Amino acid sequence: MDLKIAARMIAVLAIGAALTATLMAFSQRQGPEETPVFRSLDPGGEPARTELLRCRDLGAEALKDKTCLKAWMESRRRFLKRPESDRPAAPAIDVDGTAKP
Repeated sequence: MDLKIAARMIAVLAIGAALTATLMAFSQRQGPEETPVFRSLDPGGEPARTELLRCRDLGAEALKDKTCLKAWMESRRRFLKRPESDRPAAPAIDVDGTAKP
């Protein structure tokens, strides 16, 4: 085989490998995936929401912050609170302490 033909074949293979590697690098995502960030339009409006946003921005440090723990507890309490219409009626009790039928 002629030396010029071998050199051309090696050059074509090298260019093909470089193009393949370039295309693969561009097709893969680089860095962490972007997640949408939801920010309040008016963070100064509601104090509880502002505190929850601050705690969210703290990340793992929020687990040690007492105000964040209180804000989360209050948020859970408000979220899980049953409406008044769903609460069972209190049983009627006579003056002597027995339940009315």
